[in-house]
Amino acid sequence: QVQLVESGGGLVQAGGSLRLSCAASGSIFSINAMGWYRQAPGKQRELVAAITSGGSTSYADSVQGRFTISRDNVKNTVYLQMNSLKPEDTAVYYCNADIMVQAGKVFRVDDYWGQGTQVTVSS
Repeated sequence: QVQLVESGGGLVQAGGSLRLSCAASGSIFSINAMGWYRQAPGKQRELVAAITSGGSTSYADSVQGRFTISRDNVKNTVYLQMNSLKPEDTAVYYCNADIMVQAGKVFRVDDYWGQGTQVTVSS
């Protein structure tokens, strides 16, 4: 069983900063790509940032230069540092990871999601 647990959301004024964390736990053999998505009311879930196991990163155009994704492979944790926040960044933020688990002699890769954490930016 694998779990992703997020923390760090909250209410912040425009221009402020927040840092989200997402820790993976359970029967983990290895973690491939990890990422953060967000979903605002009435909108589709969108990719915010992603990071490979080797540390390569990619960002949505809307957050480029303001958000930074990083990971700690020892702690199985991914972070999202969000600076210069804008009201349009308000959304529920979800952690996502491609995780290889081992069950006996069988290995499989599955896609896992966190429960989501609310980020609200006031103007």
